[in-house]
Amino acid sequence: MKRLGVLLLLNILLTTLPVNAFSSPVPTQTLQIARQAELKQASRSPSSQVVRVGIGDTGFKTYVYKQIGIFGTDEIMICDNDRVVEKVPADTNINIKLNNEGGYLLALDDGSDIAEIYGKVRILCPDGLLGVKGLNRAGKQALYHGVFEIAKAKDGYFNLVNLIEVEDYLKGVVPNEMPVRFGLEALKAQSIAARNYVLSPRVKSSPNYDVVDSVASQVYFGANSEKSLSNQAVKETEGIVALYDWDLILAQYSSTAGGYTEDFANAFSDPTTKEFPSKEKPYLKARPDILTQTPLNTEEAAAEYYKSSPTAYDMRSPYFRWTREWTASELQKTLQDNLAAQSATGFVSPAFNKGDKLDDVLELRVVRRGNSGKIIEMEIVTNSQTYKVYKELVIRRLLKNAGKALPSANVVFENKKDESGNLVSVKAYGGGFGHGVGMSQYGAGFMGNELHLTYDKILQHYYSGITLGTKPVIISADPSQLMVTQHFYAPYKKAKIIIDNKFYVTKLMADINGEMHTFELPPALLGANRFTEIDISKYIKHGKNTIVFSSPDFADSAFKKALRLYVEVVKKDDKYDIW
Repeated sequence: MKRLGVLLLLNILLTTLPVNAFSSPVPTQTLQIARQAELKQASRSPSSQVVRVGIGDTGFKTYVYKQIGIFGTDEIMICDNDRVVEKVPADTNINIKLNNEGGYLLALDDGSDIAEIYGKVRILCPDGLLGVKGLNRAGKQALYHGVFEIAKAKDGYFNLVNLIEVEDYLKGVVPNEMPVRFGLEALKAQSIAARNYVLSPRVKSSPNYDVVDSVASQVYFGANSEKSLSNQAVKETEGIVALYDWDLILAQYSSTAGGYTEDFANAFSDPTTKEFPSKEKPYLKARPDILTQTPLNTEEAAAEYYKSSPTAYDMRSPYFRWTREWTASELQKTLQDNLAAQSATGFVSPAFNKGDKLDDVLELRVVRRGNSGKIIEMEIVTNSQTYKVYKELVIRRLLKNAGKALPSANVVFENKKDESGNLVSVKAYGGGFGHGVGMSQYGAGFMGNELHLTYDKILQHYYSGITLGTKPVIISADPSQLMVTQHFYAPYKKAKIIIDNKFYVTKLMADINGEMHTFELPPALLGANRFTEIDISKYIKHGKNTIVFSSPDFADSAFKKALRLYVEVVKKDDKYDIW
C-alpha cells in the first residue's frame, strides 16, 4: 500500500467527524461543492470498508498478550492516537508491554525506551509491511498490510488488531481457504463467499475486533501468504457480494459435499435457542450435482449412492468417497470416550454424563436423513438404553475412528452380527468432507477448471436464487449518508441500480465513473412502484467501476426520508442467463 493510502486509512480510522457533516439545511450550490469534494476524496481514500482483525499467536492458542514485538519492512511510524510520536528504521524490533500505570512502554531490543503511550497505540509502515516478531503463518514470517493497533483487553492483557481494508484482507484469506490450483473462477467464487462472511453483521467475540485470523472466523495469514492468481480473483470481484432479498447471504462452504449439498436447517442448529433442525435459509437448499438424481433421504437410496462413485462435481476430492470400520470393542470405546462430551452439547437424549458407563452396544441405527442422505437423527442401541443423537457435527465427533472425527455425516452403516445377535463390527460408507452446506470447494474447482464455468454460475448452482451485486446502502439527509461511494467490478459490462423507494424520493443522482447522471424516480402510489430498477449498463465499463450516490431531495436536512439501493451485476436466474 502506498504512503498516501496508509495515511488516509489511518486518518479515516481516527476521525470523529463524518464527511459532509452539515447541521443545517444545505443549499444546492453548497451540495454541489460538497459532492465535488466527496468525488475527489473518493479517488484518494481507501476503496473498501475497513475491518478489524484480531491476530493470534503462531498456534492460534491465544489472542491476548502481555508483551509483543513489532517491526516493519520499511520505516514505521508510531502513533499515540492521531499523533506521530516516533519513527523507527526498517527491521527494527519494537517491544511493547503494559506499564504499571496502565500505559504502554515501547522499547528497543537493547532496552532503550522509545516512548510511553497512554492513548491508543497505532503503528503503520507507509512504504512496507508490518510484522510480529516470532509469528509464523504458512511456514513463513507473518507480514501485514494496513495498521496495527494495540487495544487493551481484560486483566492486564492487550490484543493485537490489524486494521485493514476488506479487499486487502481478502488477499490474505482466499489462498488459505482454497488451493489456488482450483483455478481463477473457483477462487473468484471463494472471494465472494469470504467477502460475504466478513461484511455480514455478527456478534463480536471481542469489542476490539470484528473477526479473528483463524478457522474460528476464516483463515487470514496476511500479505506473506498472498498468491498472484488469488489476488487476481479478489481484484476481479471487487465490491461484489451474494444477495438474497436485499440481505448478504450466509455463504456457507465446505471442502467436499460428496455430490449432493444439504439444506442449512438439516445441518445447523439455531445458535441461540439450540433448535434443531433450525430455520431454513431459502438460498441454502439441498441440491445434487446431477439434477436428475433423486433425494437420498431413505436408507436404500443413501446406501446405493454412497456405496458407489457416481459422476459429480467434487469427484476429484480424496474425500468424495471413504470408508471407516470399528470392531465392536473399538466402537464401544470410542462411544464411551466421546459420548459425555457430545451429550454436553444438548444433542444427545437421554443425557450421558461424565462417569456414566455405556452398556454393550448392539447397533447404530439411522432414524432420519436429509435429502443429501446426511444423518439428521440416529440411535445408539445398547442392551439397556437407546440414545438419540442429533446434528451432523455431533455425530461426526462422536464416531471417531483412529482418533479422528468422521469426514462427514453423509454415511451409511453396516452392522455385522454373529449368530447370537452380538455386534461384531460396524462399517461406515460415506461421502464428503465437512458440513456439506452451500458451496463445495472441490466442486467449484471442477466446475471452473474442467467445465469452464464462470464464478457466477458456480455460485448460483450452490446458492439458490441469489443475485450478485454491491452491498445494499442507504442515502439520506443524515450527514454520514448524504453521499455514498461504491467501487465494484462488473464482469459483463452490465449493471442495474436496484432501488427501494419506500419514502417517495423523487430523484437519484449518480456519478458513474466520473460522469454525473440524474434519474427521475417513479411516484409511489399506495405502495406500488416502491421497488425500481435503473439499467446503467451503457455507463459501465468492463472492470472496476466507481459510483457516488446522492439525491437533491436530501439537500434539506429536514427531509427525514431515505433511499435504499444497491448495484446488481448478475441477476437472479435459474438458468444463469445475463439480461
